[in-house]
Amino acid sequence: MPQRVTSACLATALSAALLTGCGVLGGSSSADGGTRTVTVWLMENSASPDFLERFTAGFEKDNPGIELDIRIQAWAGIGPRITKALRGTDPPDVIEVGNTQVAQYAVGDGLENLTLEAVRDLGSEDWLPGLAEPGSVGEAQYGIPWYAANRVVVYHKDLFAAAGITKPPADREEWIRDTRTLNTGPNQGIYLAGQDWYTLSGFVWDEGGELAVETGGQWSGALDSRAALAGMAFYKKLQALGRGPEDADEEHPPQRDLFARGNIAQIVATPGTAKLIEAKNPALRGKIGFFPVPGKTSKRPGTVFTGGSDLVVPRATDQRRSAIKVVSALAGDKWQVELARAMNYVPNKSRLASAVGTEEGVRTMAEGAKYGRATPSSPKWGEVEAENPIKPYMTKVLRGADPKTAARQASQSITRTLQKYSE
Repeated sequence: MPQRVTSACLATALSAALLTGCGVLGGSSSADGGTRTVTVWLMENSASPDFLERFTAGFEKDNPGIELDIRIQAWAGIGPRITKALRGTDPPDVIEVGNTQVAQYAVGDGLENLTLEAVRDLGSEDWLPGLAEPGSVGEAQYGIPWYAANRVVVYHKDLFAAAGITKPPADREEWIRDTRTLNTGPNQGIYLAGQDWYTLSGFVWDEGGELAVETGGQWSGALDSRAALAGMAFYKKLQALGRGPEDADEEHPPQRDLFARGNIAQIVATPGTAKLIEAKNPALRGKIGFFPVPGKTSKRPGTVFTGGSDLVVPRATDQRRSAIKVVSALAGDKWQVELARAMNYVPNKSRLASAVGTEEGVRTMAEGAKYGRATPSSPKWGEVEAENPIKPYMTKVLRGADPKTAARQASQSITRTLQKYSE
């Protein structure tokens, strides 16, 4: 194990250029063999240097005899690196993974089953479903929710005021009506790219549909169900109230840059996008607001895709007990609140949202996170996203193709990918 390094290395390790290979606040076994080192892989930009310093100091004080070796990893190419580590004999003891990636790493007994700890010690009954569900495979909990982030509606307050709209819409019907009112002259009521499939997913779930379903151990695409088609129909209606491209996603071009021009009333994005918009156009400071994606009725916000990270423990670790202590601390109430405040995240438990609710964007995000979902927990879902037949399906429908036919074709493509592992 590498030796403990300085705080300067911590700051350097979190920079874009040196995100791998630097031992962050690590330690080796002491000469008398009384100190255990727990190696932790965390992803770039998941936590600030200040948070990591405070967590390490606090954890090591509370757990004499355990030292942390936190190593920052780049997202690019992380899948193969984790797979290789899990297959080796000396993997890291704790790994942060994307919440939708847990299933693919759990295949082949690569991860520890943490069901007992989740129920007994970690308050799993209160976890956000969008983080908890993808961490569970075959009724066993392999991923422990760490932090969440989800989309909200980011809106231009001045354009709303000029249109006479004094409060955010309470449901989808009001959202369409307000957006139509905002869509006048040079202003776009909403900028919604034609292939923003994460936003579409929320509408599909709101209607009771699914992207894919599991029956008898087999996964199949489900975009051609009546409910999923209703979600796509709403997406098409909303997308038409702006000038978003039909054949591109929200990053091509970046919707935040377009919003910064000042004539777009709404986008669907994470609250952190507002800071990037204000950096692009400082004149918009104080003029950006947030509200949850509206639901079908005013009783609750719409369902949204919940992104974020889970913590896993490799099966081959020789520090299981100490690794679980680290996971329990990071996922526990104290450090959940600290991380959420430091990074503007949503904590992993809904009851903790009030502790970080002073910032408007985070408060809005937490409200929507109660109804968050994640992508299907098939170990092959990552391959579906790599090929992503959902995007061309959306473009076809927006350009007038028969929705049922296009959805059936996309569902068949999803099914072929998801069932590869059983061939």
